[in-house]
Amino acid sequence: MIAFAAILFSTSCRNAVEVKREGCTINVGIVFDIGGKNDRSFNAAAWEGVQRAQKDMNICLYDVEPGNPTSIEPAMRAFAERNFDLVIGVGFAQGPIMQKVATDYPNIKFAIVDGVIFEADGKTPKSNVASLVFREHEGSYLVGMIAASKNKTGTIGFLGGMDIPLIHKFETGYEEGARSVNPKIQIIQNYVGVTDGAWNNPGKGKELALGQIEKGADVIFTAAGNSGLGAFDAVEQYGKNAQGEANRFVIGVDSNQNMVKPGFVLTSMVKRVDNAVYDVVKEVLAGKFEGGFHVFGLDKDGVAYAMDDNNKALIPADVIDKVEASKKKIVDGEIKVTDAMAK
Repeated sequence: MIAFAAILFSTSCRNAVEVKREGCTINVGIVFDIGGKNDRSFNAAAWEGVQRAQKDMNICLYDVEPGNPTSIEPAMRAFAERNFDLVIGVGFAQGPIMQKVATDYPNIKFAIVDGVIFEADGKTPKSNVASLVFREHEGSYLVGMIAASKNKTGTIGFLGGMDIPLIHKFETGYEEGARSVNPKIQIIQNYVGVTDGAWNNPGKGKELALGQIEKGADVIFTAAGNSGLGAFDAVEQYGKNAQGEANRFVIGVDSNQNMVKPGFVLTSMVKRVDNAVYDVVKEVLAGKFEGGFHVFGLDKDGVAYAMDDNNKALIPADVIDKVEASKKKIVDGEIKVTDAMAK
C-alpha cells in the first residue's frame, strides 16, 4: 500500500494534522460525532473498536473529532479523496453527509454507525456503505426491568439527548421493560434538546436529572451522550444511605459506564459499537466487505446490560434470573419489544 502524505484538516477539527504513515495493508479513517472520542459513551465505544482493530490488524488509523457539524463533511471528503480503504462515520447525524460523499465516491467503502444510506430510489441500500444499526429497544427493555426491580418510589426517569426517533427506541424499550415488572410504575422523560448540541451539554443533563429526582425518580436511564454524564453527577449528589448504598441510581448507555461513579450506576445498556466497527474493518481487510444493513441485537450480543464488580452487589440474583429469562424470550420471539422507529 502506498504511504499517504500528511492529512491537513481545518483548525475546527481537534486533531488538525496527521503524520505520514507507511507499511499499512489498509488505511481507515473515522470521523466522530460531536462530543468527541472521549465522551465515555457512544463515540468512545467506536474508538475502542477501531483501536482494537489497529492493534490486531495491519491497518493505519486516522481519526477526526469535529469541533462543529460543518467540519464533518470536509473531514469525510478528505479521507475519500485520498482513496482510503474505509471511511467510518459515527452517528445518525452524519447520514445526510455520507449520503452525498458516498455517492460522489462510489469506489470508496464507507460505514456509518446508527445510520442507513440508500440509493437514489430511497429504498435500495447503498452498495458501498455498510449501515451498522442496533436493536437498542431490546437492551433497553432489560435495563428497564432492572430499574423497576430496584425502584422503591414508584417513579423512574429517562433522560434522552436529542429528541429524535432513534432515542425514542431507547425510551420505549425501557418503559416496556419497566412495566413488565410493575405495570403501574411512573416514568418521567426529558430530552436535552433538538439540535446536535443536545449530546454535549452535561450541565443541562444534570439539571433535568435533578428535576426528575425531585419528582420522585430514584433510577434514571440516560441515553444522551456526553450530556448524560450530568445525570451521574445528579445521583451522586444525593449520596448514600446508612447501609452504604446509593439513594439514587443512574443507568449508563452505549459503553459500560459502571465505573464512572461506582456504586451509583445500577448498570449500563451496552451497545457493542466497538464490535460493529471492528468487524467492518476486518471485512474490508479480508476483501469481504458488504454494503447494506448490518443489524446487531440481543441475538448477536449487539446490545446487553453490563455486570461487573462495580454493580454486582446492587442487583439480586433473582432479578438477573428474570432478566435472563426475558432476554431468551426476546431472542426467541416470544416477547416483542416495540421498535419506535418502525412505527
